[in-house]
Amino acid sequence: MTNDNLQENYSTFAAKYDQLFDDEMYTAWADFVAAQTHPSDLLDLGGGAGRLAVLLAQKGYQVDVLDLSTDMLSLAQQHASTAGVEVNLLQADMREWSDWSKKYPTIVSFADALNYLPTLVDFRAAIRQVADHLTPGGQFLFDVITPHQVNVGYADYYYNNDDDADNIFMWTSYLGEAANSVDHDLKFFVYDDTIDGFKVIREIHHEQTYPLATYQQELRDAGFTDISVSADFGQSAIQETTDRWFFKAVKA
Repeated sequence: MTNDNLQENYSTFAAKYDQLFDDEMYTAWADFVAAQTHPSDLLDLGGGAGRLAVLLAQKGYQVDVLDLSTDMLSLAQQHASTAGVEVNLLQADMREWSDWSKKYPTIVSFADALNYLPTLVDFRAAIRQVADHLTPGGQFLFDVITPHQVNVGYADYYYNNDDDADNIFMWTSYLGEAANSVDHDLKFFVYDDTIDGFKVIREIHHEQTYPLATYQQELRDAGFTDISVSADFGQSAIQETTDRWFFKAVKA
């Protein structure tokens, strides 16, 4: 496969993957942020295709989007242009972006972005970068999937969408080797005129989560205080069966 074809596959996958999330979830994430903050400078850490950034920009926030994927950032620029808003794009690894000197009153990270960090050491590095880039008293808002979601919700999970000929994909999940981890096998079937058939674009996505006490301790060790945890986009108290924890933490 040539480099051009490889890049085309990554670009196609990014566009297809961007379509997996329900728009209503992005609206709920934006409402969660708006309920906790006032419009100001804000960094969306691991912001991907910029769908949340666009919604926040429409609410009056000045949004920077940090992501490792240039393909996702290209989509973010497209979404912002279509919506008629401005967002600033930063291509960087969320574990190390100390060269970026700007500090923010609010940093957010949603849509499993932190769960894609492979180890606790990586998570620790990321939240310490967050602490370094927050103003004193600044807020860090984020969510993560819970061990219950990994071990129960994703156990033997399978989804096959063949209702839309333009967006056929298969999603299968398997419990990972590490505790509280899951591997998602994502296959998109894309029609190719040159072969008069479908080609398969596949990626394995690994997600890792930890017990609630681990997250709370890591946040304290990184210099955060006033740590609160909720469910349902901040609308409910957490339960044993909660599938996603929503955190609010303040830089001391």
